[in-house]
Amino acid sequence: MVVRRARIIVKGLVQGVGFRYFIYKHARMLGLRGYVRNLPSGREVEIVVEGDEASIQRLIEAARRGSPLAIVESIEVEWEEVKGDFKTFTIVF
Repeated sequence: MVVRRARIIVKGLVQGVGFRYFIYKHARMLGLRGYVRNLPSGREVEIVVEGDEASIQRLIEAARRGSPLAIVESIEVEWEEVKGDFKTFTIVF
């Protein structure tokens, strides 16, 4: 198992449509740690996640599909150094 950390920016109609909860459920199911939060632009969500690389890839694919009401226009993934500073996955309000 290769542990990785990714910062993912999802752009589009992703705020106010249940997208953060959708990501939260998938991340928890995949055993990932980190957080998801809305960004001030009103059209972006940030996901910072640590865990098994294959599980992170599955989360990225789920984000690409989006929640039922979301319209995902683009996803940017930046791989970062693992910091180990998360115990669980949370929604930041």
